Amino acid sequence: MKPVLFNFTDAELVDFVIKLGQPKFRAKQIREWLDRGVPDFQSMKNLPEKLRTELDASAQTLPVRIIKKLESSDGQTTKFLLELNDTEQIECVLMRTSYGNSVCVSSQAGCAMGCKFCASTLLGLKRNLTVNEIYSQILTAQWELRNDKFSDKPIRPNGDANNGDVSHIVIMGTGEPLQNVENVIGFIERANSDMGIGWRKITVSTCGIVPGIKELTKWARPINLAISLHAPTNELRSQIMPINNKYKLEEVLDAAFEFSDLHNRQLMIEYILLGKKNENGETELLNSTPEYAEKLADLLKNKNCMVNLIPWNAVDERDFASPSGNAVHRFQDILIKNGIHTRIRRERGQDIGSACGQLRLNNAKGEK
Repeated sequence: MKPVLFNFTDAELVDFVIKLGQPKFRAKQIREWLDRGVPDFQSMKNLPEKLRTELDASAQTLPVRIIKKLESSDGQTTKFLLELNDTEQIECVLMRTSYGNSVCVSSQAGCAMGCKFCASTLLGLKRNLTVNEIYSQILTAQWELRNDKFSDKPIRPNGDANNGDVSHIVIMGTGEPLQNVENVIGFIERANSDMGIGWRKITVSTCGIVPGIKELTKWARPINLAISLHAPTNELRSQIMPINNKYKLEEVLDAAFEFSDLHNRQLMIEYILLGKKNENGETELLNSTPEYAEKLADLLKNKNCMVNLIPWNAVDERDFASPSGNAVHRFQDILIKNGIHTRIRRERGQDIGSACGQLRLNNAKGEK
C-alpha cells in the first residue's frame, strides 16, 4: 500500500519530501493542497511536473479515493463510492439544498446491526473508520463543491461565511456511529475546529446503542441526535431491528431524550415506512398502519421531538415494499392530529441509489 500523505504529521511530511530530494517548503505546499481535499497530485499545480509524477508513483493524497461518482438528474445530489487504503469501500453523499450543502458520511466499512430493511448490513461489518477516513469524506465533498464553481451546475448559497462550502454534516451513512464513538467524536471535534462547522449543524444517527448515547451525553456538545426507531413497539422493532433485543425501545428513548434535553434540542426520530408484498402482489402495510401511527403518537406525546417519515427506498435483496402515497400521508396526518411534529422526508438521489449501502453493494456484485 502506498503511504497516505494526509495521515503524515508535518515533520513526517518534511522528511518525506527531503528524501525525494526536494526543499522543505514543498511540504507546506503539499499540506495546503491536502487540507483542501485534493484527490490527486496532478491537481497540485504549483508543484513541478516531475515532482507530481514522482508523488503519483510513491504516495496517495487522502485516505480515500473516488472509484465511482454518480450525479442525480436534478444536479442536487452527488454520491461517491470511496475506496480506503486497504481496499475496503464506503459511501458518502453530498446534498445541495436551499439551506446549505449537507454531507452524509459513513462511520464504518460495513455494518453489524442487521436491520432487515437496510442494504448496508448485507456485507457485514469489516472495520471501524479512523478520524482521518471520516474527515476525508468531507474534504472529498468540499473539493466537489469548489469545482462546481467552474461548471454549469448551480451553486446553492448556504448563508455561511464560506459561501458554497460544506455547511451541514449527518453521520448517517454506512455503519453504526456509536459503535465507533471515539473516532466519531474525534471527527466531529475536527470538523468543528478545522472547518468551522457549528455543533448544531452536525447530526449523529444511531439505531439505539445506549452506552454510546450516554457517552455523547457525557461529552456534552450541542449536536443533534437522530434515533432510527422504525417501530413503536418492542415486538415489531425486534423483528426488523435485532439491536432491539439488546436495548429495548424505552431504554433507547430514555437515553436519547436525556441527551436532547441537556441542550434543549429537538430529538430527531427516523421512521422508515415499510410494506410487504402478499401472494397476490399487493402491498400490505407493515409498520405503517394507522394503528402503528397511533401507537407512535402515544409513545412520543408531549416529547420534544420531530418525526422524519421515510418511504422505503427499494433494495432488491430485501423483501419489503414502499407504502402508497395515501398510506404515507395518512400516517403523517395521525401524528399531526396527536400534536407530533412530523414531516415526510424528501427523496433525494433516488435515481442514483442514494439509500445507504446501495452503491457499495451493487459494486460488490459487479453491477454498473
